[in-house]
Amino acid sequence: MTFAELLDRVGGLGRFQVLQMVALVVPIMWVTTHGMLENFAGAIPSHRCWVPLLDNNTTQASAPGPLGPEALLTVSIPPGPNRKPHPCLRFHHPQWQLLDPNATATNWSEAATEPCMDGWVYDRSTFVSTIVTQWDLVCDSQALRPMAQSIYLAGILVGAAVCGHASDRFGRRLVLTWNYLQLALAGTAAAFAPTFSVYCLLRFLLAFAVAGIMMNTATLMMEWTSSAARPLAMTLNSLGFSFGHALMATVAYTVRDWPMLQLAVSAPFFLSFLYSWWLAESARWLLITGRVARGLQELQKVANINRKKAEREELTMEGVLSAMQEELSAGQARVNVSALLLTPGLRQRTCLSTLCWFAFGFTFYGLAMDLQALGSNIFLLQVLIGVVDIPAKIGTLLLLNHLGRRPSQAGSLVLAGLCILANTLVPYEMGALRSALAVLGLGAVGAAFTCISVYSGELFPTVLRMTAVGLGQMAARMGAILGPLVRLMGRLSPSLPLLVYGTVPLLAGLAALLLPETRSMPLPDTIQDVQSQ
Repeated sequence: MTFAELLDRVGGLGRFQVLQMVALVVPIMWVTTHGMLENFAGAIPSHRCWVPLLDNNTTQASAPGPLGPEALLTVSIPPGPNRKPHPCLRFHHPQWQLLDPNATATNWSEAATEPCMDGWVYDRSTFVSTIVTQWDLVCDSQALRPMAQSIYLAGILVGAAVCGHASDRFGRRLVLTWNYLQLALAGTAAAFAPTFSVYCLLRFLLAFAVAGIMMNTATLMMEWTSSAARPLAMTLNSLGFSFGHALMATVAYTVRDWPMLQLAVSAPFFLSFLYSWWLAESARWLLITGRVARGLQELQKVANINRKKAEREELTMEGVLSAMQEELSAGQARVNVSALLLTPGLRQRTCLSTLCWFAFGFTFYGLAMDLQALGSNIFLLQVLIGVVDIPAKIGTLLLLNHLGRRPSQAGSLVLAGLCILANTLVPYEMGALRSALAVLGLGAVGAAFTCISVYSGELFPTVLRMTAVGLGQMAARMGAILGPLVRLMGRLSPSLPLLVYGTVPLLAGLAALLLPETRSMPLPDTIQDVQSQ
């Protein structure tokens, strides 16, 4: 008897699994909001220099004659891009000659200007405050804003490496519980950050926890469901991210002040921390690592929740030890992380699955930036990203069950690459077609994420599963960090970034064809299980 057979006896898709999915997927929705938070908390409102004539009532009263705001703006701020007030410069002194209808460009271009010495005035019609208005991340300091997002991605990168290994050593549920608490504390503290540096540090700690939550959620769902129900469980997990995009837009539309928005998306994790103590540890991991007594206890708990009283009574220590004697003896052997690259059966799986994770992260950010052309309403755009994702992921569930993991993974990545490459051939004037291709490509990327979430867990043994998934998450974050940098190639040729964005998933999709098929196969528990497949 294997663990898969033990799981079938206590219920591989019953009341327990339904409750577990709800308890795990709801936090995933809130995790997604933290990844998208900078779109709103870091929004850049239109701005101009603070000038006495406009923003100091005493000085304004000394202006000659009854002049309106437009006239005072004309004599105080030089024209900037698109003939609008310059966002980063002001005149040394009011240029009254510019009120003359016969004034020419020479009159103002030769006038002395200076940077915004006294701060900025921001348009607060859309957002009451953002981190940009809080710490004046504009003009000479505008590079600090993207730095916050880069630090967040670096936190996920480090968190994926640390939490993956920690979960294989200390358990999935224990690490997940700690990650819930860490995210709640760091996220709440970020709302009260006194400086931008402290804010970035807290965002790093928050992102560290985000990586652990994403990985342990997927692994717990995978290890507690039967092979037949596994694609359904992982699709629901993936849909949590899709609904999270819509949730982000809803919360941000309601809360326009960035500290309150930060609190709104962080506070729910205190509740997740509290109920996570109820969650069952992975019995598969407990048994394979020699914690047989606790593993038996968790199996009996699940059988009880699934109302399988007879099966619960039949579960005994002697029965479990006898049924899983081979797996237990193999699982006791010390396994090193280097086995992922040194073991012949695992080396190819590690390299190819990591490439697929990298292609997903790299391509998602490439498409998201191209999708900005769909409109300037960031709330609607945020909802659109989630809505497009939903049918793609539901369709992927059918493909995973009928076509298998390998063709679904390869096909979704190849389709995403072809959509981006096709956009290099479409003129910019055909905006509707370019947007349609971008949306189709984004749907394919969403499908690729669902596939790799299922596939990567099935490719690796229980003793190294979280470590392998952690490497994949690290690769995805590396892709996310490198993705925006590719846009710099647009200076050489406008179509060059799209060529790179399209080629990477195309090659990764073709490489995925070299992976073994895992549909309808039991999860491997040991390295020997992988080598015998």
